[in-house]
Amino acid sequence: MNWILFTALFFVTWWLVLFIVLPFSLRTQDDDQDVTLGTVSSAPRGPHMLRAFLRATVVTVVVMGILYGLTMGLGFSFDDIIRIMPNFTPDASH
Repeated sequence: MNWILFTALFFVTWWLVLFIVLPFSLRTQDDDQDVTLGTVSSAPRGPHMLRAFLRATVVTVVVMGILYGLTMGLGFSFDDIIRIMPNFTPDASH
């Protein structure tokens, strides 16, 4: 896997993981019983994006490390995914 593919996969995976971890440990104004006038009660209470960015980065580094280990260490590639799947085509010899 070259570095351009690795960087592109890291970027796409990071965005996906960011949206997955974004609601974790989110405190709303309603949770704190302190709703600011003119906002909805479900609005976030205080900054939480830095934690979400850090969590997304850590999870993505772990996932990409596993992917790098599978591709470089064990020699798997994206072409091997088809061989893992069972063959559902009808056998012509029967």
